[in-house]
Amino acid sequence: MAKSAQQVYDEIVAFIKKQGRAYKDWYCGIASDPKERLFTEHNVPKENGWIYRQCNNDTDARKVEKALIELGCDGAPGGGDETSVYVYAYIKRATTNP
Repeated sequence: MAKSAQQVYDEIVAFIKKQGRAYKDWYCGIASDPKERLFTEHNVPKENGWIYRQCNNDTDARKVEKALIELGCDGAPGGGDETSVYVYAYIKRATTNP
């Protein structure tokens, strides 16, 4: 279910805080297919340490991504396209890319 940029931001930040890890230990991004991006491209373990949420549009997703990076998360803004409405974040590990 699509949510506002503020709702998505608040939910992801709350999830990160609950995990008890520093923002710098997290990578965030946007995607049109968050499961493919997380589990195949970034090689994130499916068990835990990740979250994704759907924004209303790619503009909102980019705002959330930018705000998470400004908070201290790792990331590479500027990717995706108009279908990239999901914002994701995961704990970086030795097995993830990055």
